[in-house]
Amino acid sequence: MANKPSIPKGTRDFSPLEMARRNHIFDTIRRIFKVHGFLPIETPAMENLSSLMGKYGDEGDKLLFKILNSGDFKALLSPEDLSQTPAGKLGTMISGKGLRYDLTVPFARFVVQHRNELTFPFKRYQIQPVWRADRPQRGRYREFYQCDVDVIGSTSLLNEFELIQIIDEVFTALGLKVVIKLNNRKVLAGIAEVIGAPERMTDITVAIDKLEKIGQEGVLAELEQKGLSQDSIQKLDPLLLMEGSTQEKLEFLKKFLKASEIGNEGLSELGRLLDYVETDPVGADLEFDLTLARGLNYYTGSILEVKSAEVSIGSICGGGRYDDLTGIFGLEGVSGVGISFGADRIYDVLNQLERFPKRATLDTTLLFVNFGETEVKHIIPILGSLRKNGIATELYPEQAKMKKQMTYANSREIPFVALVGEQEIQDGHITLKEMETGKQERLTPEELVERLSSAK
Repeated sequence: MANKPSIPKGTRDFSPLEMARRNHIFDTIRRIFKVHGFLPIETPAMENLSSLMGKYGDEGDKLLFKILNSGDFKALLSPEDLSQTPAGKLGTMISGKGLRYDLTVPFARFVVQHRNELTFPFKRYQIQPVWRADRPQRGRYREFYQCDVDVIGSTSLLNEFELIQIIDEVFTALGLKVVIKLNNRKVLAGIAEVIGAPERMTDITVAIDKLEKIGQEGVLAELEQKGLSQDSIQKLDPLLLMEGSTQEKLEFLKKFLKASEIGNEGLSELGRLLDYVETDPVGADLEFDLTLARGLNYYTGSILEVKSAEVSIGSICGGGRYDDLTGIFGLEGVSGVGISFGADRIYDVLNQLERFPKRATLDTTLLFVNFGETEVKHIIPILGSLRKNGIATELYPEQAKMKKQMTYANSREIPFVALVGEQEIQDGHITLKEMETGKQERLTPEELVERLSSAK
């Protein structure tokens, strides 16, 4: 007996119902991206490994899916290479390509490669899958979709403000309550400077980014393990659980970072961004969170993260400013800022809260019952007219028993069924049955189009 087929852990199949709901998310996000003037692009699923390695920190590099070189990938390796080289390094020796880890680094590569074709500032959106060799768990997958929106070629904080507006509009449209957390990497750099460990900025941000997972003691223990001095740890400790309003936190940090130029620059940027928000407040809760670090190395300024206020699931959107990401591909001094919506986690939140609209569960609006060849020939032009008017319509393909055709309509959750028999053909009418109520109407083809157009 053949083994039952399966798929890799951390990946999923999607049924028609799940796809209808996922498309509701994608369509909502895409619509809001477009009204803000962003343009779509796509990049390949695989990138040269040289484009990906070193862009996400040591931990990110470990999560890259590497693709073996074609042909005899061992041909250029000596027996010593095969037996003595550590597994991680060996992977890069026999792999020249990798699946993209996110959409931001491929976007930076795209900008550099196509810079002579683009108009700056360049506003792009991208909705595609990414892959991470992570341990699968609730809300964390190895293959998942990101919905990215970025502005590159501008340092203006108006771009961050627009991204906050987009976040608010997307989650309002999806009917979700969220908390938008805000910080600035320059503030974190200032803290590293003040506690006497400016060279340990990466270690500090990676550890702080785990605060919610491992707690304050875990963060401090990790920093100690990485060689941060006890004096630096003691200075950092009270900042990790700093409480109070956003204004109170900023006032405290102004004193704490008084001697740090970069820290003060970060506080100034935070203040100006919050001033913009005050001119057109968002509906979501917006809070300054000093422990927000966004562990990826390429962030240099404002950083954002969004969490559900109703479901505990981790970040459902995040991003920030990167001042020189394109520099790694030879185009220096081009600043950008962007955010990424985690469509799969958003789906899980909507599903758990049962917030998907009813129409997101439906595809076909109307099913014509098949009574025979004569009726089918009469129905075909009506079918075409309905479809031309944007009404999703089906004709049951076989002349089956009425019960079987109605069962099909019910199992597909088709809200309307049309009956065209001998009498309807003579009268030039169609009998329309609403499945939920059982109510029936007799309509002309023109009236049917109008009736179902109003029901969409």
